[in-house]
Amino acid sequence: IVFAFVGGLILNLMPCVFPILTMKAATLTGHMGETRGARRQGLAFLVGVVTSFLALASALIAAKAAGAAVGWGFQLQSAPVVAVLCLVMLLTALNLSGVFEVGASLQGAAGSSPLASRSGLIGAFFTGVLAVVVAAPCTAPFMGASVGLAFTLPAWQGLVIFLSLGLGLALPFLLACWWPVAADWLPRPGAWMETLRQALGFPMLATVVWLLWVLGQQTSIDASAVLLAALIALSGLVWALGLMGGGRHVAAAVFAAVLVWLVWVWGPVVTRVPALETSASSNATWQPWSAANVAQAHANGQAVFIDFTAAWCVTCQVNKQTTLRDPQVLQAF
Repeated sequence: IVFAFVGGLILNLMPCVFPILTMKAATLTGHMGETRGARRQGLAFLVGVVTSFLALASALIAAKAAGAAVGWGFQLQSAPVVAVLCLVMLLTALNLSGVFEVGASLQGAAGSSPLASRSGLIGAFFTGVLAVVVAAPCTAPFMGASVGLAFTLPAWQGLVIFLSLGLGLALPFLLACWWPVAADWLPRPGAWMETLRQALGFPMLATVVWLLWVLGQQTSIDASAVLLAALIALSGLVWALGLMGGGRHVAAAVFAAVLVWLVWVWGPVVTRVPALETSASSNATWQPWSAANVAQAHANGQAVFIDFTAAWCVTCQVNKQTTLRDPQVLQAF
């Protein structure tokens, strides 16, 4: 439980999560002195994180009990989930860049900033949800053993470990909302907030690029191209809806028609997962997975090193590039 909590704390610094929390923390600067509102946002964020972790853990434990081979981050094994995450991240980036404003029409007359329009309790709750979803590719130190252990324990004990993980992830933002001294460390509201808001859109776009690569690894380059085209059409639709004048409806209709056509005609390409490769590897050092070969190696008294990996696993990809392809490591093997 303690290791899960510490792992959740460290998860805040992971590249998957940090941009989202930075984006949300920036909204606090627009509400200096509104202690009650900030605390409610902190609690809403906590509820979003904890609810998502418990829901994810419940699904994992239930799937394990049913005999499915699932683990942490299993939802990113699904091509449709990756595609939806691409859309969510793109919309977030467009929102941050000012292409469209959520709730601006309701609050613009009051002179509220664009950041303020996203600072409600619902926004804080879903920020917590999004933080958990994108945290799946990142496994922080101290976290791996705790998550692995959670799947071997009775269900309620496993849920306690995931609850501790969620509390660790939510604690820094919660403290920033509840601890007045933390608010004093934040800079005062000003024009810089708009610049920061727009700049934070670029890490979101970088996440879209990464997710497109993951989708391409899971399916095909054609799937990535189709999804990229759909993302462009969606961007055009969002942009068109913000235009003024009669051309707004025409432009929106064109982009909407393109988007519907792409989803209807080419959508199946995005979710079509190719068969696993079983041919011999072109790399003489590594061999494709084979239970028979492993059994034969054990029978001969040989040790076997298995690279059990996933395209969406950031830690796996870093290890592959920095360690498993290192000539000295391969020579040692």
